[in-house]
Amino acid sequence: MTGETILLPLLLGLLEGLTEFIPVSSTGHLLLAGHFLGFESAGKTFEVVIQLGAVLALLTLYFGQLWRVLRDAPHDPAARRFIAAVLIAFLPAAVIGVLAHDIIKTVLFETPALIAVMLVLGGIVLLFVDRMALRTRHEDAMRLPVRTALAIGFFQVLAMVPGVSRSGATIVGGLLMGVSKRAAAEFSFFLSMPTMAGAVAYDLFQNRAVLDWSALNEIAIGFAMAFVTAVIVVKWLLGYVSKHGYALFGWWRIAVGLAALAGLYLVG
Repeated sequence: MTGETILLPLLLGLLEGLTEFIPVSSTGHLLLAGHFLGFESAGKTFEVVIQLGAVLALLTLYFGQLWRVLRDAPHDPAARRFIAAVLIAFLPAAVIGVLAHDIIKTVLFETPALIAVMLVLGGIVLLFVDRMALRTRHEDAMRLPVRTALAIGFFQVLAMVPGVSRSGATIVGGLLMGVSKRAAAEFSFFLSMPTMAGAVAYDLFQNRAVLDWSALNEIAIGFAMAFVTAVIVVKWLLGYVSKHGYALFGWWRIAVGLAALAGLYLVG
């Protein structure tokens, strides 16, 4: 492998792990990076598969809690409510994602200007919501009412537009529904597991005829980098947002979006 074939997957894997679970849109960052760096894989194989590295990071960090929930579910109503809340929150995105898959992949994913604009608009929304004096009613991500979880699930549908951010949409939805800043981030983690796993599986199935597995070394490098980086980010994020909120990520989105728009204007 050449230095370039190692460096580019490392960079994109780092970008995926760094941005997947913070509200800045990992998909938007990856698509813009690919656009400006001239990187594209057939069927988006690379971009799709390395997301599993971030999912594996979550499963690794939360394995103990998830195992206890599954073990206790037959005799613990609270465990069953948590499972139901996550699955019900997952449904809106699952249904809309299947129905709108072709439009999302062939139109929205191929429009860098739209991604940049959504980064900026999402950053403004995140700053506004973060500063709102919202009454906190739910402090535990594993004890959200099912109705609250469903509302968050509908917010997640907004993330079908690249640049919106799946974690950003669910976190904003959680905050508006009275979920604390820490619990909103943590429920976003839990919801991302079925959402991302389902999206990756469906995407791979839909693109099975054009998938390019010839660059397995690049995929492995990006996957591993995404896993390691996501572990670090998840461990750091909950403590940070509990103390400082989400303003940093709002400004990050605005800066990246404006930089992307400037780059598109100058170099196309």
